[in-house]
Amino acid sequence: MTTPAAELVEIALAEVARTGPELGAAVLVSQSSSMNLRWALNGLTTNGLTTSGSVTVIVGAPVTGGTGSGVLTRQGLDARGVRDLVADTVALARSAEPAEDAAPFVTGSEQPGFADPGAETGASTLAPVAEALGEVFGRSRENGRESFGFALHELTTTWLGTTGGLRYRHEQPQGSIQLTGKAGARSRSAYVARGTRDFSDVDVLALDDEIATRLRWQERRIDLGPGRYTTVLPPTSVADLMVYYHWSAEARGAHEGRTVFSRPGGGTRVGERITGSPVSLTSDPYHHELGCADRVLAHASSETASAFDNGLPSPAVTWLDRGTISALPTTRHTAGLTGLPVAPTPENLVLTGENGTAGTAELVAGVERGLLIGSLWYIREVDPQSLLLTGLTRDGVYVVENGEIVGAAGNFRFNESPVDVLSRVEAYGATEVCLSREWCDWYTRTAMPPLRIDGFNMSTVAEGS
Repeated sequence: MTTPAAELVEIALAEVARTGPELGAAVLVSQSSSMNLRWALNGLTTNGLTTSGSVTVIVGAPVTGGTGSGVLTRQGLDARGVRDLVADTVALARSAEPAEDAAPFVTGSEQPGFADPGAETGASTLAPVAEALGEVFGRSRENGRESFGFALHELTTTWLGTTGGLRYRHEQPQGSIQLTGKAGARSRSAYVARGTRDFSDVDVLALDDEIATRLRWQERRIDLGPGRYTTVLPPTSVADLMVYYHWSAEARGAHEGRTVFSRPGGGTRVGERITGSPVSLTSDPYHHELGCADRVLAHASSETASAFDNGLPSPAVTWLDRGTISALPTTRHTAGLTGLPVAPTPENLVLTGENGTAGTAELVAGVERGLLIGSLWYIREVDPQSLLLTGLTRDGVYVVENGEIVGAAGNFRFNESPVDVLSRVEAYGATEVCLSREWCDWYTRTAMPPLRIDGFNMSTVAEGS
């Protein structure tokens, strides 16, 4: 974009005002840059830098029976393109049926730094990763291993303006690294991953050490049948389950009796204790490692977000307080429907256990006979009323006897509900920044502890390795 992003916001809002004083609007301009590294068979394969930009215009227009909503997003626009986008969005709003989530656009003033340009990521961010990979590849060749993986860093700046006067700018860095090691003619496979803001806290060689350790554990094969096992879930797998828990916890579905968060007889389960374990689930825009926008930035309306709420403050919130459901995500509209407080959801998720200090190895040490999961994948919902999920284990299911890993089993299909899993927590460890494997394309900012679960349901033996 040759026109500065903040100016595009003003051009769009001025065009809305020129078109009609009865109109309300919010405008979001986003600019993103992305740097990635890919590697396979102990060598870099691709790397590159990409940039993109978009403009989203949201218009509310008076229509018979209420307010019509128009929402359009287009890529790479100049000033003229923005004016055309506004015209098309206004026409869409004026021809729409009344929007059930319609509300006055958020008011406010210009926040400090609104007119600042957007920053970009670059090759220097991933240079330390590329350098460390040279040693990883050497180690792998020496030990008969193959290394595969992907590292990504993105920097997205969003400018928001409303007809209510609010001007807000947010800069969001996010990164991830995923490594897979294979050995034994690819009969053994191990996976580790981590989320990060800038890679300054990523130790690639330590991640590779973990890969090597897990591959050694797999040298002895132990065949096990399906059943319920005492199971240690690493933070990555806990994130897989808790992200889906959070996505499913929207207030309207609970209020209407459609989800596991619905109270029998009507209403929601807010205030109900679902686990005896003192674990808490929170979102905090000011988390020192997982910081995110402290106002709503919604490019469309959904069950958990309203385009009319753009710019609404999104403070820290506790969803689960020492085992008790304390809040469900709401918009202004769904808060009115359910009688719950307005609770926008900051885009991070943190699970903590009171005074949790143990690592995954310490939780394993407390297992008489059970399993340590490498990772989960291909997770799908079976039943929203219980939030029953099914999925597969992947890249290592390690057999534990008397507190020690003695080998690896084959993969399983599991059937579990995150709510039920929380109710059967035997022990938890220290919370650490991690990366969900299943949802990492959509949700990267998580911090979770390892959990030891009583009777995790491995329903069937999975085909293949």
